[in-house]
Amino acid sequence: MKLLDLQKLSTKRLTALRSSGINSVSDLLYLFPRRYLDKSNITPIRLLSESNEPVSVVGTVTTMTIQGFARNRRLEVMVKDDTGSLKAVWFKGWKYYISQFNEGDLVSLFGKTKRYGNTMSMAHPDVDVLDTPEDIRKYDTLLPIYPSNQHFSKTFITNKILTGWIKQILSSTKPGEFLPPEVLITHNFPERSKAFHYIHQPTSLKQPREALERFKYEEFFLFELSMAKMKRIQRTRAKGHPLKPGKLTQTFFNDVLPFELTDGQKSALSEIRKDIQQPVQMNRLIQGDVGAGKTIVAIGAMLMAVASGYQAAMMAPTEILAEQHYFTLKNYLEPLGVRFRLLLGGQKKSLRDDILADISGGNCNIVIGTHAVIQEKVKFNNLGLAVIDEQHRFGVKQRNEVLQKGDNPHLLVMSATPIPRSLAMTVYSDLDISVIKDLPAGRKPIKTAVRTDKDREAMYEFLEKTVKEGGQVYIVYPLIEESEALDLKDATMGFEKLKKRFPGFSIGLLHGQMKAEEKEGVMGSFSSGDLHILVSTTVIEVGVDVPNASVMVIEHAERFGLSQLHQLRGRIGRGPQQSYCILLPGEKLSESGRFRLKKMIDTNDGFEIAEADLKLRGPGDFLGTKQSGLPDFRFGDIVEDRLLLEQAKSDSWSLIQKDPELERSDLQKLNVVFKPYFKKRLEFFGVG
Repeated sequence: MKLLDLQKLSTKRLTALRSSGINSVSDLLYLFPRRYLDKSNITPIRLLSESNEPVSVVGTVTTMTIQGFARNRRLEVMVKDDTGSLKAVWFKGWKYYISQFNEGDLVSLFGKTKRYGNTMSMAHPDVDVLDTPEDIRKYDTLLPIYPSNQHFSKTFITNKILTGWIKQILSSTKPGEFLPPEVLITHNFPERSKAFHYIHQPTSLKQPREALERFKYEEFFLFELSMAKMKRIQRTRAKGHPLKPGKLTQTFFNDVLPFELTDGQKSALSEIRKDIQQPVQMNRLIQGDVGAGKTIVAIGAMLMAVASGYQAAMMAPTEILAEQHYFTLKNYLEPLGVRFRLLLGGQKKSLRDDILADISGGNCNIVIGTHAVIQEKVKFNNLGLAVIDEQHRFGVKQRNEVLQKGDNPHLLVMSATPIPRSLAMTVYSDLDISVIKDLPAGRKPIKTAVRTDKDREAMYEFLEKTVKEGGQVYIVYPLIEESEALDLKDATMGFEKLKKRFPGFSIGLLHGQMKAEEKEGVMGSFSSGDLHILVSTTVIEVGVDVPNASVMVIEHAERFGLSQLHQLRGRIGRGPQQSYCILLPGEKLSESGRFRLKKMIDTNDGFEIAEADLKLRGPGDFLGTKQSGLPDFRFGDIVEDRLLLEQAKSDSWSLIQKDPELERSDLQKLNVVFKPYFKKRLEFFGVG
């Protein structure tokens, strides 16, 4: 059956469907009701009472009026049934609602009720226009209420029209099943055809819940099947070059490194060592909390490549972080005779040409840089290992571009933003994961407190005491993406005020619009202790390591995301002294703002903070990039439906292990669906 076969489908309605992303009857079947009007639970208006639970009311619109003035205007709609009248009120978005229905329309209202004098009212209820009373009467129990939009409204694609189209499709076609038989049996899912009936023509509220569970699983299953297949391809195609750790690595850890590795660092290095000695390309993610010592693990891995006669590259998201890695390596590796170069975007042509010649000629063992590392002109002599730091700042395409710089080099990616389990099972399914949970010995948990503007002078006295006792202080202003000028103004004004408040102290300013050498100079002065207080924007969010800095003040803390606050806090607490993080929010705090600040006070555990942040923001915002590789799941939520996601991953990966090409006779229908799905995934990741 085709869209053109639908009854009452005019040219305008067909255009409206296509403008809404509906190009086939299959797309129309996947337009699920947003709720169901339960005929048995429609409450007569006369029987309404104040309730925190939403109720359904059906009646006729008798009057529609705009009340109030200027910004306080509101839409009031009186709705009447056989037993009484109810007032529906919209304070926001009333211009939209006034265009959705008219006096005399039969409407369904769904919301919480409250009594004002003798009148019951609903504020901002869900409202749906019903064509006739028969629209409800013909349904035994449940009437599906479909989502609408401006395209539907303009062409009179009403709930009744949609219901009729869906009924026509389901009566003339039977959607085919493609999930493996064992999956349906194990999880007791309804077959696909029955599931669509449960969604669109339910006889109980239990049926759409069961069907929705199946459809959530279905999209998780296809995604995880693609990740399992992709990992298998990587394992079979990417033969890789076996590396031998060699004496260079032993010398570094035994003679150069001035401290003992933690158990987590030792475990991660052991897993890396095992991986790189295999004739298969390593794809490993190291995640750990801020300050867990991932950089030392990366240095160890790069030395394994150098000891085996290969080059290593390390890519960081910002110049400041790349520069810090460069100086860290210089400090540790110069005594070992390791040659390395720093490659940044804004370098002079003569310097850049010299660096590129060293890289292509094999005269440098390790290259540290930003995105500049993956530019076309960069030619490696024999790249054996690529390290990506703060990898969540890069997209999956950039990850693959690094790998194109060599002949199947091993890949090590690092994240200081702890990754919630649900994300690890999706975006990073193709990577093996090492987790470093313990912190280096001697580190004390950071004490975090929220203070208000009235506490500012007392806080300044505390900062004064800290500096006089030999400590250093960060004062951070938020980065407002829409206005870097405002961000710079805030930090600059704060800098000027602090210079007046602390005339005897040395105070520096750091922001993203400074030139690389200026930033390097400021950070160098702060690292060496020449600066007592550093006023900064979020350019210090990742990587900057100053063990003597023991206090951080975060201005307008409510403007930061939870993980970002935790990242910033991680810049302190790196020395033996007790460290303090002071959060200074603005006057107006939202509910989510209060939650974020409270979570920062309650815990220093980055994994717990990451889980909370993922629930607050959702995976798209949490990852911070549309190139993450995570598809837009239509029904499933990787946070709320984590258990279902785990089941889908276990089933799909087990299936690929047993039957990589899905050749089993009862998997042919799955193959028909999966092949085009997988092709799109490969195109996205840039895999041939």
